[in-house]
Amino acid sequence: MPREIYGTGFRFMPRAELLTFEEIARLAGLFVAAGAEKIRLTGGEPLLRRDLERLVAMLVGMPGLRDLTLTTNGSLLARKAAALKEAGLGRITVSLDSLDPAVFAALNDVDFLVSDVLYGIEAAEAAGLSPIKVNMVVRRGVNESSVLPMARFCRERGYILRFIEYMDVGHSNGWRLDEVVPAADIVAIIDAESPLVAVDRNYPGEVAERWRYRDGSGEVGVIASVSQPFCGGCTRARLTADGQVFTCLFAVAGADLREPLRSGETDEQLSARIASIWSVRADRYSESRSAATRQLPKVEMSRIGG
Repeated sequence: MPREIYGTGFRFMPRAELLTFEEIARLAGLFVAAGAEKIRLTGGEPLLRRDLERLVAMLVGMPGLRDLTLTTNGSLLARKAAALKEAGLGRITVSLDSLDPAVFAALNDVDFLVSDVLYGIEAAEAAGLSPIKVNMVVRRGVNESSVLPMARFCRERGYILRFIEYMDVGHSNGWRLDEVVPAADIVAIIDAESPLVAVDRNYPGEVAERWRYRDGSGEVGVIASVSQPFCGGCTRARLTADGQVFTCLFAVAGADLREPLRSGETDEQLSARIASIWSVRADRYSESRSAATRQLPKVEMSRIGG
């Protein structure tokens, strides 16, 4: 969230407009009942939400839920990892775009250090949150030199690394197509040093193309939303903190569930509403990306998550 936009004078929405943990859990249960098998808590930065481990505990035993995970920037992970594990969280993903302090600072514009993130990862590992995944967004001219150091770092420690093409989510990141490092180039950089072999996706709808090291010492993945769109296989819905459902990372608008939830709709009515939202989705942004579509007023990543 760029400081020039979200600085000390920015007015965030009142807390009453955010869903309570009970409301989130109720809606999550309806999505799981409709067939969702995986829930990811993300953000923004989810660990900024006070007592988030209480929400984890509410979700973890939900009938039909096979996987509960969390994506974090790692800044608060060292102090929260043990509580998250105790609440029932199984695994974690940490966003980390470079191990180099200067590059990390230039990319993230935040008031914490890369060492804070590394301490957080160590704490997560010590707490038993496993497997640990690391997400790295690669931006040409900024951090492509960090691809190999990050691959070595994760391979040595047994972390699963996911490289993500720099995407035009929202409008605040100043995205340009010439700053995208295609997934094929990233794979070639690693393969030149440590040969890779392609492996199948873990499940239908998985967004990462997976590769393992030929010597069996781990795996990497690439998420190629720009160069290799996968809209046709997308199975993800996103619920924002204020109760909006988005069926695409690049959506212009969401559908409100907070108002019908708070106005007294039954679970059956809410389930029918969710089904109607899902059944008419026709999102194909990555497949139709152009100079015209890039100007659409898309939702910001800090609101919708990854």
